[in-house]
Amino acid sequence: MTGPRTAPSKELGSALLSSERAALAAGVTIHELHGLDGMREARDLLHRVWRPAPDNPVMTPELLLVLAHSGSYVVAVQQDGRMIGTCLGLLSTAGLHSHIAAVDDGARGRSIGFALKLHQRAWSLGRGITTITWTYDPLVSRNAYFNLRKLGAVPTEYLPNFYGAMRDGVNAGTDSDRLLVRWDLTAGPAPRPAPGGGRAGEPAAPCPPAVVALDIGPDGLPVRGERPGNVSRRSVLVRVPPDIEALRRSDRAGAATAWRLAVRDVLGGLMAAGQHTVTTFTRDGWYVLSPRLEFDA
Repeated sequence: MTGPRTAPSKELGSALLSSERAALAAGVTIHELHGLDGMREARDLLHRVWRPAPDNPVMTPELLLVLAHSGSYVVAVQQDGRMIGTCLGLLSTAGLHSHIAAVDDGARGRSIGFALKLHQRAWSLGRGITTITWTYDPLVSRNAYFNLRKLGAVPTEYLPNFYGAMRDGVNAGTDSDRLLVRWDLTAGPAPRPAPGGGRAGEPAAPCPPAVVALDIGPDGLPVRGERPGNVSRRSVLVRVPPDIEALRRSDRAGAATAWRLAVRDVLGGLMAAGQHTVTTFTRDGWYVLSPRLEFDA
């Protein structure tokens, strides 16, 4: 975790203002939880959303209370006096690790997740924490777009079957691969690649076209493409399905499993090799990986 430094007043003030505006736009208030009754309500909400097996609770009220009391991030999202969302973040060596969140089904689509992230940012900066990490399923394209494009978080590690076999209504029956992302709370907007492959603001240098390493076939199944042989100045594109959750409902053992294995092999393999960095995610479902400078010719 970072040292006991506090964020500069201007930086923290801006973060607080952004957080307040996001909550107002979503029509909610966000506040820390402390009492056991609030922890029970948060536990019930987590269970409504994640639907765990009866003998495998997502979280207990007592543990939530201990985590909050010891300084971790435990908050409620409220609307008209009713809790409609909750989030738990753990203090870690990196700063804050955002572990789990839940928003009632009827409240989705209102940017409550964005409001929560900006609240986390202001909360962290107020405590001298400048980095937040979390994991997400790399197959869920809407989460990838939100995390990488809207927030500017950066994937740092591909974690195959990270949680093992999960027994809840969202993840049961599929391997729990995750991408670990890191959100630098003090960094400015990430520079966008120039059209010719150079950095924004620099002359565009000629470069080979991007390598399509994974795409979607006519039948909706993954199609493996070219492996980047010469990594010098070559970007790589990795596609994911537009709606993996629908595939899990309709063909969990077939198409959904095929996508899990293909993305693990291609995206996970590229990240493990260390020659490329995931730089963004496009609205139409592509991970974009850029070559690390130290591997350029």
